[in-house]
Order: sequence, then structure tokens, then C-alpha cells
Amino acid sequence: MTDPYAAAGVDTAAGDRAVELMKAAVAATQGPQVLGGVGGFAGLWDASALAAYRRPVLATSTDGVGTKVAIAQALDRHDTIGQDLVGMVVDDLIVVGARPLFLTDYIACGRVVPDRIATIVAGIAAACSATGTALIGGETAEHPGLLGPDEYDVAGAAVGAVEADALLGPDRVTDGDAVLAIESSGLHANGFSLVRRILDRRGIGYREPVDGLGVVGEVLLEPTRLYTAPLLELLAGPHGDAVHALSHVTGGGIAANLARVLPPGAWVELERSWSPPPVFRVLAELGGLTLEDVEGTWNLGVGMLAVVDAAAAAGVIAALASAGLPAWAVGVVSTGTRPGGAAFVEGAKGAAGGAVRMTGRWPA
Repeated sequence: MTDPYAAAGVDTAAGDRAVELMKAAVAATQGPQVLGGVGGFAGLWDASALAAYRRPVLATSTDGVGTKVAIAQALDRHDTIGQDLVGMVVDDLIVVGARPLFLTDYIACGRVVPDRIATIVAGIAAACSATGTALIGGETAEHPGLLGPDEYDVAGAAVGAVEADALLGPDRVTDGDAVLAIESSGLHANGFSLVRRILDRRGIGYREPVDGLGVVGEVLLEPTRLYTAPLLELLAGPHGDAVHALSHVTGGGIAANLARVLPPGAWVELERSWSPPPVFRVLAELGGLTLEDVEGTWNLGVGMLAVVDAAAAAGVIAALASAGLPAWAVGVVSTGTRPGGAAFVEGAKGAAGGAVRMTGRWPA
């Protein structure tokens, strides 16, 4: 007898094969706190580990990879998207100082191709291992008719924990604090709708070489840098108390994301002192745009910002460099009278935060 669900385009057997292929990668992320195994209705994590905390605060974050998946699909390369997902989700937890505990993922696709799904999940698992996050569950959903046979989207949610008195954020930021920029690995997973529009208008395919970049699709698939492990090391080290706030530079660009972690009334002028990597310059030029035009969309080479005690700034920069994260000073927090002139960015994403504007000119 014909399976009516299979006739409707849903292959449950392929889903089962995908789970078998990903089991080992998922298990490698799990420690003794993870209970049960792959295939349960819910992932289980033993919360008795939180008994060691004086006052544990749980932090949660959810996100996806956005339209960057369209490039992975066009190139039929799916081994980097998993790291992008973990970077987008878990690195939001470190912003408040939280240590990630576990993550669940969700993959929607038009057709389950077991090897492809397993490759995506293997990337998620590898990045979970790199950030100390247990991958405790997930879902692969086949949506024929809604998504094309080779289309998919990925999303995830993670939970972390932090001591209440160790929470990072605006209440710790003070007048005179230094703002440090921490290098990105490229576009990460933001602003790809603009990237794709630029390339489409120029008639440039993802497999084509572009002067100054190389094969454009390969450059665009550079995975998101993972900040969690080195930043947790920084917070636990001798300069940990000097870190007052962190900002993950994602959608909205540099100024808007920094404004979210400043207290109301505080302001920063961020100096355009660094040279954005070629991927940003070339794409802007292809789109007939200036770097100023895109600084509210792309990270321009800065994936994370740290607001730190000015007296410890040099030590924090050195510690980050030792962990493989180049960083440099870009501004100073002020709570005095705000200067006039060009408008500041404030109130980003509904946060009643501070105000930030970019100053100077980008180096040629």
C-alpha cells in the first residue's frame, strides 16, 4: 500500500536516516548533565548543576541565519551554516555574561536529504562543542510546497546561566569607560539581503570570481566568529571585573547595537579608525554605496564591542589578543552634555539605552 504521507511529499524514512547520521555529532556535545538521548519529545538537562550558584539567573536567546542560507544552497555547501547559527544564538548569551548550557535547533526544508541535514547538524554540533554548549534536541520538518526541494531554513534557541551579581549590562557602565572593538571574521550572518540584492543587480553569480575578493560565494560563506569561549575566559581572569558590558554586533550595525548596552543619558562617539576588510569595501563599491551608507547594516569588521574600565583597557586588549581576538579602542563613554552636529543613534530595538554616533572618515 502506498504511504499517503510520502505521496504528499513527506518522507519520514529520510528523516529517520538523517537522525541516524547526526547522532554521533550531537552526542559529542553532551556531558553528564544531559539526560536521555536523541529522539525524545523533549531534551533533558539536569539543573542540579545550578545548585553551585548563589543566585542563578537564566538567560535565553533565539535566532536564525537569515538569507545567508540562500548562498549555501546555491553553492550546495552546508558545512558552515551550523556555526553561523550557534554564533548568532550563543554569542547573544555571553553579552550578559552568561555561560551557555544547552541549545536546540530547528531545520525546515522542502525535502529531507539525510546527508545534507546531517552536515548542517554536524556544523551546529562542532560549534556547540567549541562554545561549551550541549546540543540536547532539535527538529527537522519537511514542508513540501512551502519550500522548494533544495531549500531550507535553520533556527535555534539556547539557555545559559549567570550569577545575578555578575550580570553585564548598562547598570555597570560608567563615565570614562573605554569602548573596545573586537574583530569579526567577515559579514557573519547579517545584512545578506543587501548583499544578495547588490550581486543580483550586478548580475554576479556566487561561483564567479570578483576582483579583490576571489570566488564571491566562498568569501560570503566565511562562518561567524565564535566569541563565547574566549570571552568567558576573559571574564574569569584577572581583568574580568573590568568588563562592564558587551555588545554583539548583529542586525542594525555597530552604533545601534552599542547604544543598546549603554545607560540612558550616556553617549559615545565611535571613531572610524580601523580599515574594514575587503569584503565590505568591494560589496559597497559594487552597490554604488559608501561605507557610511552600510554601517547600519554590516558589522564592517567588528563582531563584538566591549565596554571596560579605562584603566584596564590595555590589559583587556592584550588578553583578547592572547585568545586570538584582535581588539582595539574606538571610543569613550560620556555622561556629560551631548555635542550637537550629526544625529546620534539611540533607542535601538526598543531598548531605553544610550546614544552613539560614528565620527571621522574611514581610512582609504
